[in-house]
Amino acid sequence: MNTKDFRRLLFLASFLLVLFCFIVVQFFKLQITEGDKWARLAKAQHQYAVVEPFKRGRFFSNPDLKEGHVEKAVPLVFDVKRYHLFVDPITIPEHLRDEISSHLGELLELNWKEKNEVRKQFDKRSRSRRLHMWLHEKEKELLLNWWNPYARWKKIPRNALYFVEDFKRAYPYGKLLGAVLHTVRDDRDIQTHQALPTGGLELFFDAYLQGKAGKRLLLRSPSQALESGVLVSHPEDGADVYLSIHHYIQAIAEEEIERAVKTAGAKGGWAVMMNPNTGEIYALAQYPGFDPSHYRTYYNDPDRIEATKVHAITDCFEPGSPMKAISVAVALLANEELKKQGKAPIFDPAEMIPVYDGTFPGRKGMIRDVGSHRYFNMYLAIQKSSNIYVATLIQRVVATLGAEWYRNQLEEVFGFGVPTGIELPSESSGLLPSPNKKYGTGQLQWSTPTPYSLSFGYNLLVNSLQLMRAFAIIANGGYQVQPTLVKKIIKEGEVVLDSSQRERKQVLSGDISRELIYALKSVTKPGGGGVRADIPGYTEAGKTGTTEKIIGGTYSNKHHYSSFIGFAPAYHPKFLLYIAIDEPEYRYLPGIGKTYFGGSCAAPVFKQIMLRTFKYLGIPPDDPHGHPQDDPRSDKTKADWNEQVNLLKELYSQWNR
Repeated sequence: MNTKDFRRLLFLASFLLVLFCFIVVQFFKLQITEGDKWARLAKAQHQYAVVEPFKRGRFFSNPDLKEGHVEKAVPLVFDVKRYHLFVDPITIPEHLRDEISSHLGELLELNWKEKNEVRKQFDKRSRSRRLHMWLHEKEKELLLNWWNPYARWKKIPRNALYFVEDFKRAYPYGKLLGAVLHTVRDDRDIQTHQALPTGGLELFFDAYLQGKAGKRLLLRSPSQALESGVLVSHPEDGADVYLSIHHYIQAIAEEEIERAVKTAGAKGGWAVMMNPNTGEIYALAQYPGFDPSHYRTYYNDPDRIEATKVHAITDCFEPGSPMKAISVAVALLANEELKKQGKAPIFDPAEMIPVYDGTFPGRKGMIRDVGSHRYFNMYLAIQKSSNIYVATLIQRVVATLGAEWYRNQLEEVFGFGVPTGIELPSESSGLLPSPNKKYGTGQLQWSTPTPYSLSFGYNLLVNSLQLMRAFAIIANGGYQVQPTLVKKIIKEGEVVLDSSQRERKQVLSGDISRELIYALKSVTKPGGGGVRADIPGYTEAGKTGTTEKIIGGTYSNKHHYSSFIGFAPAYHPKFLLYIAIDEPEYRYLPGIGKTYFGGSCAAPVFKQIMLRTFKYLGIPPDDPHGHPQDDPRSDKTKADWNEQVNLLKELYSQWNR
């Protein structure tokens, strides 16, 4: 072999060696260094990852109220299986796209706009485009019965159209408790696949209700449907929330408040029932109501969006006459405080106090009562709802213990100006004025006449649950309670939250509680302003309220907020109920009088809800002779309230001739 041939052979061998080394290096790079990357790309050509859906936590009603009956917790909200329809546009021949999209539109009964949106998805350069959401099982079967033979006939991969399983909120009781529960949006969070709550309990407990999505790998091939595949990770369902709400009592409250609002020609209204001993809410109803299944129609309509709020916690108002019971309680607390200091009390409940002069320091106008009276004691003042009497008591409180002490009792004992902490978003804290503080306008919150206005429920703002929390203290013997909508939360069989473990603090003596209950009992009996709240066969105690609303910066005598708050049975009560009627129509009816008063439009709702609740739960009457005069069961001589009513009637006649 000559030198020239040797060089050629050497060059060729070197070239082949270099080429081999290059191939080895590339092979190492592709298989080892970048192996995972290319494996993923290869799998992507044949596999498609879909989210394996989870069930969001459920809401259950309270089954524990009806004694002697074994009831199961009733689900108020739960997830049901639905399907989303998707298309793989690349696998659909162009000449068939119009035909397929048109047929889908007909089967799904889409309007022209929806049909156009479906058609647009077929032209996208994508392997997955969503065509329609939330299909039922029957709709899915209808589509598959058409699609499978059509795909075979046209030689289209069967999985060019496919379904992804999902879960959607279902409401077996319709709009029952709608504004409290709220709902979740149709769209999910793109990154987490979590539902997006619109408000209410869904929003407040979102962290508990959320689950964890699983993952499933599916094959792309004409012979492999995308509904099957390998489950890579299992989904994890959300926790279940067990409410204190009882669905039957909630239904009663919703029926009665709707009837009352329509009868009164009012703007709206709400009813809240609570256990005064535990703070558990049994019903929270309002009208107009909110239907979670059609949430979009409410948020897109300015006239209906108010129904999405829980007015019992978002709306603040001046409470009016119910505040008189709180003022008397503060005066009795002042007596106890002065006794500790070795000083004389500021008043005696049986003391005859003049109420014919409504002149008070710092006020331009006189404080007036409904009717003309001369003298009241505590019991008559509550029965007749005297502004002058309670203003006189608070004048004595401030004179002896100071404005700051008085204000502290309203906040620290009864909780005014402090949110209740109910498990709902957007609770208003209300407004309790303070001495030496100013509003944002620079005006002082507290002036000389402020305590008198506070005594009968003006110059402060409260929400309904704050007032109920305060009245619960009177009803239950003097203990503070925490209003709650939730009994417990359970996840995978384990209790993760239990509201029954809350401690109670006594802030009012049992003696004060009994005195106030005795006084409040007379309000619903002959001579009181709340006789329409009287529950035949049962004892109850309560207070009416009617306040003028501020319209255009001034109080309007044509726009009112009317209410009734009461509890039953009067002693050892099981239920505390608050009724609010917002802007009842301003009118006068013969035999009834002015229908906008709380005693006319709110008190009857209290009676009906309580009576229906007692009958449903099978609670026996505690005043079996306390029925209307034309009822054969009536016997005034044996009725619980007879002696008290006669004593007050006689005393009133002696003092006010």
